[in-house]
Amino acid sequence: MNEPENTLAHPAGPGAEADPQDNRRQVLYWRLLARLFDPEEQAALESASLAVVEDIGLPPALLDPGASVDSVVQRHPELAAEFDGLMVPEPDADTDGDDTRDRPAEVRRAALVSKVLLNVFSTGTGAVSAGQLARWQSDAGWLERALGCTPGDLRGGRPGGGRGVGPTGTGANGGTPDLSRLIPQIGPELGALEGDLVKRMHLREVLADPALAARLTPSMSLIEQLLRDKNNLSGVALANAKALIRRFVDEVAEILRTQVEKATVGAIDRSVPPKRVFRNLDLDRTIWKNLTNYSPEEERLYVDRLYYRHTARKTTPQRLVVVVDQSGSMVDSMVNCTILASIFAGLPKVDVHLIAYDTQALDLTPWVHDPFETLLRTNLGGGTDGTVAMALAQPKIAEPRNTVVVWISDFYEWRGEPLYESMAALHRSGVKFIPVGSVTSSGRGSVNPWFRERFKDLGTPVLSGHIRKLVHELKTFLT
Repeated sequence: MNEPENTLAHPAGPGAEADPQDNRRQVLYWRLLARLFDPEEQAALESASLAVVEDIGLPPALLDPGASVDSVVQRHPELAAEFDGLMVPEPDADTDGDDTRDRPAEVRRAALVSKVLLNVFSTGTGAVSAGQLARWQSDAGWLERALGCTPGDLRGGRPGGGRGVGPTGTGANGGTPDLSRLIPQIGPELGALEGDLVKRMHLREVLADPALAARLTPSMSLIEQLLRDKNNLSGVALANAKALIRRFVDEVAEILRTQVEKATVGAIDRSVPPKRVFRNLDLDRTIWKNLTNYSPEEERLYVDRLYYRHTARKTTPQRLVVVVDQSGSMVDSMVNCTILASIFAGLPKVDVHLIAYDTQALDLTPWVHDPFETLLRTNLGGGTDGTVAMALAQPKIAEPRNTVVVWISDFYEWRGEPLYESMAALHRSGVKFIPVGSVTSSGRGSVNPWFRERFKDLGTPVLSGHIRKLVHELKTFLT
């Protein structure tokens, strides 16, 4: 073991003078990396780290992977204040080359940082119990506190919010990352880790505990699990599942509603006379048109006619038929489009119909105004046969030129050719047909290349990308 020890003792190379405190800090970080990439204990690093921790007066429990930060703080309450803002760069950090760092304090920080990072990012494999999930959530909260945030902020998608975090954050002596860049990236990673833990555990056990269920962060992966398992839930577990779905639906709906409001609206209808009210008065045009009535002697403009702006917009009643593939690969689209359909259903003179399908089709139109109730009636999974959905959609098209059909799928179909022919027939009849391959928040999605090429030849290319694209297309056509 002499060679590794020398490597740690002389990081700058042979002949360099190494600071003992730097060596200690490096031991702790090497142990952190070893544990993250290989859960097996490295005897030399463990014994060296234990010696460092004990020598600087910290409890050995910091090195126990099975001990939560909560349990360490409960036994040693004086450490709670040290975890707060632990990873926030110090504003007065020395960066001018005069190395006056508090090296013993840096070693202490390395031990505490290693603990919180290892507990959060080393999640192991295999089944997860409700207790393990609760412990991870608590440790994630400590990481958020260490980054200067409120526990739950990063997993809830609200970066920042804590002291020392902002656009001017810089690393202390170049050793601490710029948190203004780092924090927005950590949030999704924490959410993904939590989603993975939820997948590996007995979700029903968590839902049966109101306190634990309330701490779950609603996410697309969690909602997918709840929708898949909803028929096996009852009592308290079902009530908690519904509450989580409702929370997620409301959050997404608020975002999409804002996008709908911002999207382009319909053209002005000049066939309707302008309403002669003060708020519609076109003052500039009125002055311009009456300039010939200006009296220089009196320095007055006599107005013999007022001009008003047209504000009425074309509001021809439109029918929107949304067909959504509810197979397992399309869960993100199913959730987004169900919510989106409910928002458009709230617009005046828009008649919205919603159909979900896998190998069978389900008409969800009676519940289209309530995405929560709609999602509870979906049945995720199974194969994909769009012809059954087409059989439900075709009778809903009474006036083709006043109808838009949005078909959301990856188009990996069992009976692709007959489905495509019926879609092409809709397009030729005058229906505004919009094939959509992805309506996720990220805009990522896969589309059957056979369908993609044929839709392109038909003049109706597959719309894929961010959901804002679909919002813009629909708002332009329907309003």
